[in-house]
Amino acid sequence: MGVEAEYPSRQIAVIDIGSNSVRLVLYRLEGRAVWTMFNEKVLAGLGRDLAATKRLSVPGVVSAMTALRRFAAVIEGVQPDQTIIAATAAVREAEDGADFCARVAAETGLQVRVLSGEEEARYSALGVLAGAPGSHGVAADMGGASLELTRIGNGGRNRPLDKGVTLPLGPFALTDPKGFDVDRLRSRIAKRLAPVAEAYATTDLHAVGGAWRSLAQMHMAMTDHPLRIVHEYAMSAADARDLARLVARQSKASLEKLPGVSKRRAETLPYAALVLDGLIEALGLKSITFSAWGVREGLLYAGLSPEMAAVDPLLAGCSAWGGRQGVDPALPRALDGWLQPVVSAMPEAFGEERDALLTASVCRLADLGARLHPDHRVDLVFDQVLRSPIPGQTHAERAFLAVAMNARYGGEAKTPSPGAVDRLLSAAGQKRARALGLAMRLACDLSGRSPQLLANAAATVEKGALRITAAEGYADMLLGEQTRRRAKALAEAMNLTLKI
Repeated sequence: MGVEAEYPSRQIAVIDIGSNSVRLVLYRLEGRAVWTMFNEKVLAGLGRDLAATKRLSVPGVVSAMTALRRFAAVIEGVQPDQTIIAATAAVREAEDGADFCARVAAETGLQVRVLSGEEEARYSALGVLAGAPGSHGVAADMGGASLELTRIGNGGRNRPLDKGVTLPLGPFALTDPKGFDVDRLRSRIAKRLAPVAEAYATTDLHAVGGAWRSLAQMHMAMTDHPLRIVHEYAMSAADARDLARLVARQSKASLEKLPGVSKRRAETLPYAALVLDGLIEALGLKSITFSAWGVREGLLYAGLSPEMAAVDPLLAGCSAWGGRQGVDPALPRALDGWLQPVVSAMPEAFGEERDALLTASVCRLADLGARLHPDHRVDLVFDQVLRSPIPGQTHAERAFLAVAMNARYGGEAKTPSPGAVDRLLSAAGQKRARALGLAMRLACDLSGRSPQLLANAAATVEKGALRITAAEGYADMLLGEQTRRRAKALAEAMNLTLKI
């Protein structure tokens, strides 16, 4: 059985100079696994005056330069393996955009790459696909000054399907000197979407951008969603429309009172809401899924080899995370193979392909609790898996992995957060997850987590019975009181009799 690959760690700094925010993120890459080590943003508002003056905001430039001087100092101290600096719509469209880039270079030494509208759309779509490879429909990235639309999916797991389009539909591009008027704005948005509506018609939208992330967070708070993670949070178009219309009617003062909404964000949120409402109408949307990954992650993803880009992010993340704890690097693959006869007898939860990926992923986490306090291991592992920073999983799949790991470490059927699990995961999904975790627990205890010893035992399901057998000379490994208890628990969870 093969050993999990270990990739050298690389640190990449990405500075994203947007129309609304300027941000520095330090990423650590381990192959396809991406970890955010540091994240700092300033809402500079470079594009605030763009519609009226065609130039960058003067206070915005002051704020951005202050942030960039600090970011340059951080990069100088950290010394990352690579630094990427990208500017988007405001700098691209402003008459003084080139002057701004020259000033940045002169004062900080940072060389800014100004992305074209087409490049911005492409990298945003790549970011969505990097964080959720199975995504299909349209990726929509709304920044301060522009909206990028790109078709994704339809079998193209790793690349967008078109070059994308940039539209002047960011909040700053929609600012009206006459004041905020809902009806007038709706009409402007509809007019700007009309020429592309047919080309980008879809049922599924993948929303990227800070303003839309704020809308997702608001909806989670309003519905008391049990998992406050924006990435892969999904809403029906009807719910999104209700939320958008509610936000559009709120005053700036009332929006500022909402949790997680800053003064700067409160100014732009109603515009973002109306654009989302317009997209639902123009494109015929049925569902909106929010992506926490966008242009920055797309830039990282574009730098990977085709072979590395094709690796699933959930599997890669679990391998990198769990591998740090493991006793034997060969255990995950050995465990995955050993479990197959048992897993194949379980009813499907997410379909054959996703179930196989989730099984392989959770096997990579088999030793996640190895260095945690044994008195608190069950709770800690459950919580860490449910809220892990690993992309490529829906909220239901997060709950599935957490329930499986809860059972792997001996947790009761009522997990540490039964209410959350019940809302996120179906009863059938919970049953499969628990059985999978109990099977992992049996395998790990049976073998002492030794791949070599595990290879001398087998678990099969036949004629309504769970059968545990051992190779010649290894029967003693099956006779322990603890392993019998583990086998009995698994058999009961699968409604099987036990034969040893």
